[in-house]
Amino acid sequence: MSCPFCQHATSRVIDSRAAGDGIRRRRECEGCNRRYSTVERLDRRMPQVLKKDGGRQPFDLDKLRRGILVAARKRPVSREEIEAVLGRIENSIYTLGTGEVSSAQVGQLVLQELRDLDHVAYLRFASVYQAFDTPEQFQDLLQPLLNRSAE
Repeated sequence: MSCPFCQHATSRVIDSRAAGDGIRRRRECEGCNRRYSTVERLDRRMPQVLKKDGGRQPFDLDKLRRGILVAARKRPVSREEIEAVLGRIENSIYTLGTGEVSSAQVGQLVLQELRDLDHVAYLRFASVYQAFDTPEQFQDLLQPLLNRSAE
């Protein structure tokens, strides 16, 4: 890593600490003695998503984030909670250890997380994801939530 100030090629690490999903290092340039910070993150190869139509596309965390944000719009769900859900889903997909994951598997992971986070967001996401054709299908999804609330 070159110094961002003088482009000197070497620096020494003064301090290292965990920072979210990586390691934050405080460095001092051996050329100009100025200090700067770097963040190192693990470069993970996420699997391809196998779509219902047979097509494949790279796993896109931003696309998933947009879908969850739409489902949770105007709900008492914080951005931090959504980011935590996304992190758990991403880790689950990564730990599968396969080169492909079906869109159905991704959808089920999202539904499991949203069911625990917010019931309305869960129903919104499920209604779009599962493409209900009849009110009875929606009622079948709603019934377990009603039974759990009654207990």
